[in-house]
Amino acid sequence: MRGEESPAAEREVMKTALLPTDTLLPLVIEPENPAEEARSAEALTGWMAEHRAWIDERVLEHGGVLFRGFSVATAEDFETLARTVDPNLLNYTEGQSARRMVGNKIYNSTEYPARYDIVMHNELSYAHDPPQRIFFFCHTPPPHQGETPIVDCRRVLQLMDPDVRERFTQRQIKYVKNMHSGNGFGKSWQAHFETDDRSVVEDYLRRGCVDFEWLPDGSLRTSQVRPAVIEHPETGEPVWFNQATLWHTSNLGKEGRLLAQRTAEDRLPTNAYFGDGSPIPDSDLDAVRQLTWHEAVVFPWQQGDFLMLDNVLVAHGRRAYTGPRKILVAMS
Repeated sequence: MRGEESPAAEREVMKTALLPTDTLLPLVIEPENPAEEARSAEALTGWMAEHRAWIDERVLEHGGVLFRGFSVATAEDFETLARTVDPNLLNYTEGQSARRMVGNKIYNSTEYPARYDIVMHNELSYAHDPPQRIFFFCHTPPPHQGETPIVDCRRVLQLMDPDVRERFTQRQIKYVKNMHSGNGFGKSWQAHFETDDRSVVEDYLRRGCVDFEWLPDGSLRTSQVRPAVIEHPETGEPVWFNQATLWHTSNLGKEGRLLAQRTAEDRLPTNAYFGDGSPIPDSDLDAVRQLTWHEAVVFPWQQGDFLMLDNVLVAHGRRAYTGPRKILVAMS
């Protein structure tokens, strides 16, 4: 790793470096002292509590910070660290990926077949109030691949084909979702909203300016128009911020396409259009996917890694893998 200077107070107990890549993402923070006491989750928690402002500055500068080499071992350790940064962790409300809650607002990573990659996206970017931060903890690193690629969305926007960028900026994105009531393709609406109370769901959707319809079979259809490009709420920087590449049918692959052909388009679990409802060309999203993979920073997980990302500045994905893999996630 490439070394990076940090203030003297930080260097006394921590050392900072960059991965051997061409970007500043992520900043790596490791214990200066190899003793077990200095590497403990408790020691890291105390240091983070004392240096929250400095950490916040580094996250804004780099887009993400990776704490590595500490004895972070359990979901409880992870929750304590995440809440030290921000005590207000969020539920995965409206999330379309299959996840299980394994702690107090701590989730397992997406339960998507291991043989597939997951394209880069900003978590819950289609929601009316997306998370600002997302945290990852490596409990069990996979023996082969299974990395979590990350990419700077400022750089993605700068490098994007100007015509594609203009189309998405001006026309925005319409997200359409179908959620069954207990049996069917994709997640149920109960799992999406972590409740079986329709009135709670309706209140949430109205607050978020989401159009919705209850269908005769008890399923729920929603649609919402969101920007594809936003300004970062703190820095004002323009960033590519959406999940069109993940939701659009062009992401389904050969097997998914065959399944989709047997399902009416208006009943697919997710789909994405331009904001006016017109189709998005596959070629536009293929180009964006190619760009984000090309610019992605990819590093192998190590047991105990604690990764903190600015969810607006940085998108993330997943590489296919074999063997056991356990990555936990929290949002704030």
